[in-house]
Amino acid sequence: MVRARGGRSRLRARAGRAVARGEAKGRALGRGALGRRLRALVPVVVPVLLAIADAMLVNGLELDLEVGVSMLAAAALVLRRRFPLLVFLFTLPGLYIGYIWFAPMIGLYTLAVRRPGRARLGICAVLLIAAHFFPYPITDFELTVYRENTLVLIDACVTSAAPIALGLLVRTRQELASRVEDLTRSLRREDRLLADRVKTTERARLAREMHDVVAHQVSLISLQAGAVQVSTEDPAARAGARTIRELSVRTLEELRHMVGVLRADGGETAEAHRLAPQPDLTELPRLIEMSALDVTYEGGVAAGASGTKTVERAAFRTVQEALTNIRKHAPGARVRVRVDPVDAVRGEGSGGASGRAEGAGESRATHGLRVEIRNGPPDAAATVPALPGGGHGLVGLRERAQSLGGTLEARHTSDGGFVVRAEFPYGAG
Repeated sequence: MVRARGGRSRLRARAGRAVARGEAKGRALGRGALGRRLRALVPVVVPVLLAIADAMLVNGLELDLEVGVSMLAAAALVLRRRFPLLVFLFTLPGLYIGYIWFAPMIGLYTLAVRRPGRARLGICAVLLIAAHFFPYPITDFELTVYRENTLVLIDACVTSAAPIALGLLVRTRQELASRVEDLTRSLRREDRLLADRVKTTERARLAREMHDVVAHQVSLISLQAGAVQVSTEDPAARAGARTIRELSVRTLEELRHMVGVLRADGGETAEAHRLAPQPDLTELPRLIEMSALDVTYEGGVAAGASGTKTVERAAFRTVQEALTNIRKHAPGARVRVRVDPVDAVRGEGSGGASGRAEGAGESRATHGLRVEIRNGPPDAAATVPALPGGGHGLVGLRERAQSLGGTLEARHTSDGGFVVRAEFPYGAG
């Protein structure tokens, strides 16, 4: 028995490598829409073209049974990734009748990559060896041709083992790449945890420094104010000393709260927020009374009626910072503080309140809280206090307002004064 397979043993040995190179080229193409399409098409089209070329080289172009089963085996490779086992079995008649090699070898390679069960691969390898070893028709088989049968059997074993080995190698490489990616993500997560730990340690150190420095100085101020309050006979001086002591105590309470927040970590944060009561709208009259400024307060919102404590705390801090800036830059100026509700229209997906303006597209009405601090020009006869300032107060207020979905505006007025106006979403929409 002599089969028309001479000169193709090297082609069969290289079949698996050719498929692997075709898929590698598909992965190596550039990014973009065209690159994505090519990466999807190349691994499908190249194996089919190789199988068709193999069928035409072996069986010619004349339409007969051999060419028919060979072309069907080549066309089946289109579905090799979805149904690798069925496609491989479908290519065996092409090998047995049409004497083609690329289609069954590509099918066996895909099966090794996607369904690498030992028993499954062993049975499929035996089937490929049998289809390769026995001639078509089976009556042409000659058992006594030992040398020829031995060479064909060895050739069949190599044809079966090569795609399996290459497929298992590619699958192992993919698994290693996946594990390396998992390890990289784990290392990045550990780096983030380490950075968080460093930040926590630094916060604790800053908290200790703040407590040691600020608390000591404020305590001395409180003691000195207490001494003045006891020793003086002047009612105005005694009232001023009492105000200084109250401010010192309040400052120490807020400092204790902030130190607790800085030192808190994880589940301790909620407990740290309960270390001291946080200011809200109910504290505004007391803040204005202790500001030592000529302030007219107009409050049109009942504290805690329908809003959140976070918004009320932001409103309190806005007034507090504005009054501090007035003491620094406009001593003796008349001040008006207004806190009242306002209806706001917020567009879907917008970053904050948009005032009363009607926006295009979808929008929804919400309740808002407007805080306005307006001062006139400073008194020319008043002494400007030499108070330090970092220039970050208004920046911090604007960031706080934006984080809550609101807005903040700060500008000079035509009469030489200054106005700070903030709006926050407040209450149910």
